[in-house]
Amino acid sequence: MMIHDITSKVGKHQSRKRVGRGHGSGLGKTSGRGHKGAGSRAGYSRRPSFEGGQMTWTRRIPKRGFTNNAFRKHYHVVNLRVLEERVEDGADVTVETLSNLGIVRDANLPLKILGDGEITKKFNVTAAKLSKSAIAKIEAAGGSVTEIPLKKWVRTKKA
Repeated sequence: MMIHDITSKVGKHQSRKRVGRGHGSGLGKTSGRGHKGAGSRAGYSRRPSFEGGQMTWTRRIPKRGFTNNAFRKHYHVVNLRVLEERVEDGADVTVETLSNLGIVRDANLPLKILGDGEITKKFNVTAAKLSKSAIAKIEAAGGSVTEIPLKKWVRTKKA
């Protein structure tokens, strides 16, 4: 049985529930809200994970394993195809220039260039990371590549 079979017999819409219209309706007096407490008051909204004071589902389930997600390095990733379309011939390509052009959101993250697409223009690319295919295609088109690796943060000892 499919949903369109059911709705053709029963009807497409269910009529609105009118509460507080006398005890004969089955939803009179407290209008299905019970007696007293926060849930009976106007303006009350329960947060989605609240279970009535019971230990929540996320706290009942045992936590296992480890993830390095907090230590992941984030990059603005740009393909050569985008540079070919949006950047002029002979331009310097850095995070700042790409953010000014609106290709990346901001200059806060380091830049990573990938080799998807073909290029005919010369670019002077300065980025934190480049793929091998991107380096080969940029240099084949007559451009130059400068890779500035990220500096790893280390604690310095006080003198």
